[in-house]
Amino acid sequence: MAKEGGKIFLEELLEGSKGSIYKLTILAAKRAVELADGEKALVEKPDEKVLDDALREIASGKIKVKNNKKD
Repeated sequence: MAKEGGKIFLEELLEGSKGSIYKLTILAAKRAVELADGEKALVEKPDEKVLDDALREIASGKIKVKNNKKD
């Protein structure tokens, strides 16, 4: 995860949401709620802001959008 001064780049986040900013928004919001409800963070140093942790998890590839298509 390329970070510059603590910044997470949009390109990294979009990889986890299959290129959709809308899916990214939903994914980050759902994960932030899970973290706020007590789920263990998947990042090494959890932040006090759950949304920051959710975005770091997405950028690192630990959380991704599921493919709902049935083949």
